[in-house]
Amino acid sequence: MKTAFVALFSLLISIFPQAANANTIDELFKTVTKPASSSSLDDKTVVSGLREALSTGTATAVRLVSKENGYFGNEAIKILLPDKVQAAGEVLKKAGFGKEVDAFVLAMNRAAEKAAPQAKPIFLDAIRGMTFQDARQILSGGDTAATDYFKEKTSDRLAGAFRPVVSKSMKDVGVARTYKSMTDKFATLVPFVDTESLDLDHYVTGKALDGLFLMVGDEEKKIRTNPAARTTELLKKVFGK
Repeated sequence: MKTAFVALFSLLISIFPQAANANTIDELFKTVTKPASSSSLDDKTVVSGLREALSTGTATAVRLVSKENGYFGNEAIKILLPDKVQAAGEVLKKAGFGKEVDAFVLAMNRAAEKAAPQAKPIFLDAIRGMTFQDARQILSGGDTAATDYFKEKTSDRLAGAFRPVVSKSMKDVGVARTYKSMTDKFATLVPFVDTESLDLDHYVTGKALDGLFLMVGDEEKKIRTNPAARTTELLKKVFGK
């Protein structure tokens, strides 16, 4: 019996070299019955799985930030007063102009919410351009590896396409008008302080994209770490542990 067990153990080690590190029968069983890792998946499956994950994640993120209060009601991504006018905002609130300050903050967030849906086709286009090598590196990376890669590769293009929509949305909701009203009041209180040179379009676009990427990263984390978030067989196959 002992001889047979030794022979079986030797055979298992020859087939599964990693079994040599097992200290118990239970550990040995877990080692040799462990599901295939992501490295055993073919490139087509890996790329398809990542594309599906990113498509799902970006669609959810865009939907969440596009709704009313998607930015304004989420403290993690809410667009606040620019650093340059933080002090002005505090002075105005103390002087009884808190409503004007709050209206400006709300207007910026409404502009971001209105513009956010335009990001979806840009995200999808970038996802379609993912290569086999990109996919392998992303799959073996951290919880937001795909989002980080995505941000690095597409931020400039996204900002270039996103900014005109933000600009139009800001005009529609009166951001510049609200800002001018606020800074005019501040100028009467604190003369000779420059609050006119701020590029609001650039500021809101940057903050809107930062918030959107944060939400995409959260969705990616869910798919990687939470089995319940893997809603299709392909996602279960690629991200299953």
